[in-house]
Amino acid sequence: MISASRTGRQLQRYIDGCRQVVGCIPYRFRKLGKSNTNSNSIEDIEVLLVSSQKGKAWLFPKGGWENDESIEIAARRETLEEAGVVGDVKSELGRWRYKSKSQEKYHEGYMFSLLVKEQLDVWPEKNARRRVWMTVNEAREKCPHSWMIEALDVFESQIGYLGRQQQDEQNSNDPAPAPAPAPATVSSEIEDGKSCGLEFLKMKKKKKGGEGEMMMICCNLPVVIRRRHST
Repeated sequence: MISASRTGRQLQRYIDGCRQVVGCIPYRFRKLGKSNTNSNSIEDIEVLLVSSQKGKAWLFPKGGWENDESIEIAARRETLEEAGVVGDVKSELGRWRYKSKSQEKYHEGYMFSLLVKEQLDVWPEKNARRRVWMTVNEAREKCPHSWMIEALDVFESQIGYLGRQQQDEQNSNDPAPAPAPAPATVSSEIEDGKSCGLEFLKMKKKKKGGEGEMMMICCNLPVVIRRRHST
């Protein structure tokens, strides 16, 4: 078990001058208060956020991907160090490029979903961060980083798709296998707080009364992420 967070940048991984960052959306099924893979509703899920080091924002655990570890090991390590939970990395959510406000440098962030198996009472950054379980909608309201919100949108679409797939299998004696929703990939450089594009999503707008309905449709799978906004 890790007793202290890794520090320093000696092993930090860069590609074309861009710092490589890895993070997770830790989640659990709240109906039973523990992991329950039989659930198929996003309303049954809670996600774990941690406070920033300055304590003014809520975000998903993330940190630098180092040269001596695989990307999934880095994702689990950062989640343990910052949030104090361990679990199974389930799926890749995508890759985003963003500009760090604190360092004025471009980072490339990879996000994964992580099904929490254990929550620790003591962890490396316990004295530096707070942690809180939220619903997906609460997390969307609290997190200030647009690229993390887009990762949350992909996570929600994957959970919803798997839920529909489970329901179809229950209603069919011979279910056909279906692929999982593809992860998002970066298509443009962005700054913190600004929206970035997703190559695997097509954007469409549909007028409806006095509101606009934004639909992000997966090009490969029938997954739709809907966002309402004022026009």
